[in-house]
Amino acid sequence: MDLRKLKTLIDLVAESGISELEMSEGEEKVRIVNHRAPTAGIQQVHIPATYNTNPQVGVENTLTTNTLIPTPEVIEPPVGNIMKSPMVGTFYRAPNPEAPDFVKVGDIVKMGQTLCIIEAMKLLNEIESEFDGVVKQILVDNGQGVEFDQPLFVIA
Repeated sequence: MDLRKLKTLIDLVAESGISELEMSEGEEKVRIVNHRAPTAGIQQVHIPATYNTNPQVGVENTLTTNTLIPTPEVIEPPVGNIMKSPMVGTFYRAPNPEAPDFVKVGDIVKMGQTLCIIEAMKLLNEIESEFDGVVKQILVDNGQGVEFDQPLFVIA
């Protein structure tokens, strides 16, 4: 595959908005990945293209192109104690859809007080506060899936 064809493919990926393109011609293989940020601001993006002339030998050349795209906003890290998920499951802020939430932002909580429920394998597990303080942030939406050790609450 010649350099003009590679340049055309890189331009196509940059202009089309697709995130990845992989192409093979005989034993030659090209993979172009376009990493884009979804929010406001300006940033340069590098689109690597790997060009392997011999599949048995891991020789790669990287071509890059610069494109102006939005950059993510700066997010301040939360200040306070972080309550993390002890398990994988589904996060619920209340014991049932009609009931009020266990806690809201601004509520004062005591150690051992129930903050939420995580449903895992059809079991409802009450998650209790490990800290005394005020709920500063709730980092997960109701009904959202959570991973082990994922931050759920900021308590300060």
